Amino acid sequence: MNLLVRPATPADFPEIARVTLAAYEADGQVKDTGGYDTVLVDVAGRAAAGDLLVAVSGADVLGAVLFVRPGSPYAELSRAGEAEFRMLAVDPTAQGRGVGRALVRACLDRAVAAGCAAVVICVRDFAAAAQRLYESVGFVRTPSLDWSPVAGVDLFALRLEL
Repeated sequence: MNLLVRPATPADFPEIARVTLAAYEADGQVKDTGGYDTVLVDVAGRAAAGDLLVAVSGADVLGAVLFVRPGSPYAELSRAGEAEFRMLAVDPTAQGRGVGRALVRACLDRAVAAGCAAVVICVRDFAAAAQRLYESVGFVRTPSLDWSPVAGVDLFALRLEL
């Protein structure tokens, strides 16, 4: 598969919304989340808050992720000198083919280029495949930063020192 990770353009937004919602639904992450699905499909809003990256193969959008710095409306955990990424999603038909890893790598490269000391992220407590991916890249569970945005949604914090 010829995979390219690049900045998203407005022309990509409809496919990013479709892929993101499909990935989160397939993983059971939009059930009982208090309307998080509407946040997931607001691609323009997310793009305005950070660096929206897209993974493509030819004309096909296979995944996307939002890279943010502290102070962004989408930043949840990052503090000065850190970065984070949010809403990493891979089309269910493309999962297991290195798309998620390529998106993570692109975020880490951006963090290094920005002079960040670490990257922090959240992952749902039951998202085992995502947890395995992040741990394989070097992220370490940071329980002191775990949190819950709404009742029944438990987020594990992970951190990678750069």
